[in-house]
Amino acid sequence: MDTKGIDQMLSELRAAAQLASGKALQPKQAQEAGGADFGQILKGTLDQVNQAQLQAQQLAQDFSAGNGSASLQDVMMSLQKANISFQQMVQVRNKLVSAYQDMMNMQV
Repeated sequence: MDTKGIDQMLSELRAAAQLASGKALQPKQAQEAGGADFGQILKGTLDQVNQAQLQAQQLAQDFSAGNGSASLQDVMMSLQKANISFQQMVQVRNKLVSAYQDMMNMQV
């Protein structure tokens, strides 16, 4: 079982919990906690959403053509997972844009 992804997710959740409680990680602590570059995390997430959508599309095409062993339930579950992940990505984008606009409107 691959635990690398689980460890990374746990470190991200710990960092988010500390940020939410107002205790930001120091740069050294962020590196020790396995903190990754924000851009890399965002790109990885976008790639995962894209992969989920491509997989759902391929499964739907296989089902409609009668190829493979995909059932209707598998196709519907895959499409819903892709839809939910896309909606989540859109909400994250909206929050990022809102945060950027708030920062740009701050008076220094």
